Amino acid sequence: MFNLSNLFRRPGLAATVSILWVLLVCWIAFGWDLGSIGLIDETEPLFAEASRQMLVTGDWITPYFNNETRFDKPALIYWCQAIAYVIVGVNEWGVRLPSALAALGIISLVFYTIQWHLARKDQLELISYPLRSYLTATIAASIMAFTPEMIVWGRTGVSDMLLTGCMGSALLCFFLGYANPKQAQQTSFLPNKWYLACYVLIAGAILTKGPVGIVLPGLIIAAFVFYLGNLREVWQEMRLLVGISIIFLLSAPWYILITWRNRWNFINAFFGYHNLERFTAVVNGHAAPWYFYFLVVLLGFAPYSLYIPAAMAQVKFWQRSYWIHQERSQQLGLFACFWFLGVFGFFTVAVTKLPSYVLPLMPASAILVALAWSNLFPLPVPAESSTSLQPQILNWTKVTSWVNLTFLTIISLGLFNLTKLTGSDPAAPDLYQIIDNTGSPTQGGVIWFIAAIIIAICTLMHRWRLILMVNLLGFLAFLIIVLLPTTFVMDKERQLPLRELSAIAVQTKYPQEELVMLGFKKPSVTFYTHEHVNYLKYPQDVLQHMQKLKAPSLLLLAEQKKFIEMDLAPDDYKSVASRGAYHLVRIPLKKQKAQRIS
Repeated sequence: MFNLSNLFRRPGLAATVSILWVLLVCWIAFGWDLGSIGLIDETEPLFAEASRQMLVTGDWITPYFNNETRFDKPALIYWCQAIAYVIVGVNEWGVRLPSALAALGIISLVFYTIQWHLARKDQLELISYPLRSYLTATIAASIMAFTPEMIVWGRTGVSDMLLTGCMGSALLCFFLGYANPKQAQQTSFLPNKWYLACYVLIAGAILTKGPVGIVLPGLIIAAFVFYLGNLREVWQEMRLLVGISIIFLLSAPWYILITWRNRWNFINAFFGYHNLERFTAVVNGHAAPWYFYFLVVLLGFAPYSLYIPAAMAQVKFWQRSYWIHQERSQQLGLFACFWFLGVFGFFTVAVTKLPSYVLPLMPASAILVALAWSNLFPLPVPAESSTSLQPQILNWTKVTSWVNLTFLTIISLGLFNLTKLTGSDPAAPDLYQIIDNTGSPTQGGVIWFIAAIIIAICTLMHRWRLILMVNLLGFLAFLIIVLLPTTFVMDKERQLPLRELSAIAVQTKYPQEELVMLGFKKPSVTFYTHEHVNYLKYPQDVLQHMQKLKAPSLLLLAEQKKFIEMDLAPDDYKSVASRGAYHLVRIPLKKQKAQRIS
């Protein structure tokens, strides 16, 4: 009979199987059908089009969207997407490929770090048993990949996953440099290779999101080493002045060049509005209560988020005297606690709140939960010793497993009643009813209800190790059977009409004719038409704009409700096409002006 324990006793085979499993998991989570649905308004097309314009114009310094400067984010995400366009074409794959690769990178480094940490622990305990290290690392990679927050942003062409990849990898490289006993005690001018990688990745984070790319990792690392009382020692090991010089040399040139080109326009927009003001005030209406990120982590890291409090309690980070006497390589759990609390606290204090802001704490969450579950794996020790440890090791699972069961039951009931809990989407009023008609919510409810039943049985039988596997398999089934198919339905109802009308607009547009979109701003129209689009919010704005144009006609794309508000007579326009909730019409301007004059 196949024995998993025998497999993991052979390090070479264990490593091969684990790596292949991680690659498979990442492909399912981030690669499968990645480019099969259109860009999602409103944020993703802003990045996609800015990157396309960068590639077309050859201006790799100043990002533009719709022929206007876009200072929201630094240039690294645009560079990555533009390079992806060169490789795979200007399409949805190219837009999302950097995010998917960033997710793969951080998950792979989490896998490596945990495996190295536990292998080192086995060396210290004089145990030769690869089962725990490889299995724990594989679990960490799996639960990190199969979480809603990681899947959403790993499959979306925006900067958040790239920031998480750079920042998370920088923190892991710091720990590996800090924990490696052979490389930490070197005397050369440069720090060890892991510290060097940390500095390079911090520069990448700065080029992805701005000052937060160095402020947040710096706070986490400083708090960690200060707590352990070895700040001066680590400062010297890291060659901090050299590191700051490396970060500056890699990240500063772009900031210098774009400031030189755009002067105060860039400084005020990027540093003032998109950084300082986002932290100190509400920007774009993104306000939320103080407990907002508790809900985001609960749902974004579900269903494993339920085990985070117990996992942190197992670390016992408050026992400073204990951690001071631990070898550095064994302080990974403590470091993950500082990482989690640092990111969570930083963005809780920030006034502007968005779900994607706490994405960088997902690697720390996976590390904490995986290390907690590693205590349940058997070790090659005498039976009586193992038995005596069971009540102490397993005690924390008793309450959390019942909470896990309750949570999945609530999720199941919510899916069964999806249409009663959701509102309407102006762009697709019947969207949720259509989704409900596909049967996907019912299938999702059944999946999680069955998972809850199995977890109840495992809890009653004290089969604790199976609970995590049930959560993993439940989420995998939910992803394949429910989530991914539902994205195609949402794309068909919300985004496909805009793509089709964009294609028709390109084919029917007259020379010198302006394309105007009325109502909500849908940047995907700019990306798919490769044309400048004038976005106007109110019908009166369109009527006033028409009086200023010298072209014979205007091509107008509008939601039906907004178009009716223009109160045009049937003879005042010509219908070109209609898809979903949108209409594409041509309005002769000479006739409109003549009517205004008369």
